[in-house]
Amino acid sequence: MNLMKTIGLTVLSLFLSLSSASAQQIKWNAEFQAYIDQYKDLAIEEMAQYRIPASITLAQGLLESGAGKSYLSRYGNNHFGIKSHGWTGRTIRHDDDSKQEKFRAYDSVRESYEDHSRFLANRERYSRLFSLKTTDYKGWARGLKECGYATNPQYAQRLIGIIETYKLYEYDTARPLKHAVASVEPQEPVKRKRPVAFHTINSYNQNFYVYTRPGDTFESIAHEMGLSASALAKYNERDSREALRDGEVLYLRKKQKKADRRFKNVPHVVKQGESMYTIAQTYGIRLASLYKLNHLSADYHPAVGDKLRVY
Repeated sequence: MNLMKTIGLTVLSLFLSLSSASAQQIKWNAEFQAYIDQYKDLAIEEMAQYRIPASITLAQGLLESGAGKSYLSRYGNNHFGIKSHGWTGRTIRHDDDSKQEKFRAYDSVRESYEDHSRFLANRERYSRLFSLKTTDYKGWARGLKECGYATNPQYAQRLIGIIETYKLYEYDTARPLKHAVASVEPQEPVKRKRPVAFHTINSYNQNFYVYTRPGDTFESIAHEMGLSASALAKYNERDSREALRDGEVLYLRKKQKKADRRFKNVPHVVKQGESMYTIAQTYGIRLASLYKLNHLSADYHPAVGDKLRVY
């Protein structure tokens, strides 16, 4: 699958919009909301254990990772910009205050969230923050700046702006989901499985998508994304009972009728192994629209070298 690489420009625009915005000027952004929907329960879990407001954790994750689109978050699962600082685990290099600085790298986003909580809870300079209520997001935001978490003078205002724009303060009084109810009867100890990493949500052609992994089903991905399996399958013009292959693209809402405008005068040249369906998925467009754009009947099968309109 060769989706066009629009992520870099997306991250740049997100950071530019935040860098020039005050707390009152931040505008609602669909990619930020998708990030919140995906990780809010994780932030609430961390709040229950460490007493760090879920709103602060989410706002920092959004700001530091560009809604999960930054280099560090994509290649190191590092959503909080935490540098190595004596870290003995895997690291990743990235230009920051200096060239090619070392940052912590994690096996999953969950590990990044957990390490962020420990990072704040176990350092003396942040200790005074834990005397604040979990509902005092403004105090936490200003305290993080005063304690030196970030050097940008507008850091606190940015966090507060994100929290108020997306009403993240509503999560500061939430309780973590209960995944199981303990039985009154004694049971054998259960070996805990390693937490499964969340899928990374990407954006393309006014839509969001994820790549499938081994063992994924429509049901499992739909549950993670807060959708129904039937809706997820319908968005991708599939049957929810179908098996998924590793590396497939699944869109999280209804696809567009045309490809991105950049392909207005650029036809798709069919390559070996492609079908009308895989071509439609590549450009994030509906299968029926692809046939209609090219005035083709439903029994048409593309041949290598055929040129197809996608816009």
